[in-house]
Amino acid sequence: MRLFSVSAFVLFPVTAALILVFGSSYKPNPAPALKHKFIIIAHRGDHVIYPENTLKAYQEAIDHDADYVEIDLRTTKDGQLISMHNSTVNRMTNGDGAIKDLTFEQLEKLSVKSRDSLDHTTYRIPSFEQILKLCKNRIHIYLDFKEADPLAAYKMIEKYGMQKQVLVYINSPEQYTGWRKVAPAMPLMLSLPDEVHNLDGMKDFLTHYHPDILDGSYQQYNPEMVIFAERNHLPVWPDIQSEGEGPADWNKALATGLKGLQTDHPAALIKFLKEKALR
Repeated sequence: MRLFSVSAFVLFPVTAALILVFGSSYKPNPAPALKHKFIIIAHRGDHVIYPENTLKAYQEAIDHDADYVEIDLRTTKDGQLISMHNSTVNRMTNGDGAIKDLTFEQLEKLSVKSRDSLDHTTYRIPSFEQILKLCKNRIHIYLDFKEADPLAAYKMIEKYGMQKQVLVYINSPEQYTGWRKVAPAMPLMLSLPDEVHNLDGMKDFLTHYHPDILDGSYQQYNPEMVIFAERNHLPVWPDIQSEGEGPADWNKALATGLKGLQTDHPAALIKFLKEKALR
């Protein structure tokens, strides 16, 4: 999920540890090891079928053999970590209010709305701990770090021994410094700024902010950029999810040389790739 932009990092303290010459001192942390040659990230789980950011949506992504589930991490009033995209519960549940103003006990009582009016199943807001239990040794986690403490999140990841199953998407300078301090080896993902569409711009961004994995829009990248990133062991797994996402978009991404995408249709994209012998 793209919320990060380079403008957020303009205020980031510029230090010798960050301004490095790309290709010399800068060596990205490796992403979690995966079994597929094309990486599929299920955006908020398989949420076209089940409500987003629910255990059922994550389970569906697991069942379809996606490589990652993207989850949105937030903190409750009483310090519990849960997954929801928005800062309030208004859009996705039968309740209202900001997550930071509600306790976990209050959130547990809410029902998450289904996309299907005929679906009368009761869905709940999952805790981070429940998600880790579900995903351990089954699928990796793309942690969109909305509003949480890196130390609290990392302690929970350590509790389940999942340090090698998680990457963290960074939304602010504070998150970046927090994660680098708490877990220096954790792979951090940043979005390529919207204004960057060529190799020189990408090199400048990498030199100053040294991400471990690149996000952004799949349409920002060209083959030269993708080849450069691959040669420097830097995965490029951008967003392709959109209202009209389908084979036309996927073919454009393949033509660019991309080998990973965040999608709203993991099962359909996996089927598409298998038909092309790319998965």
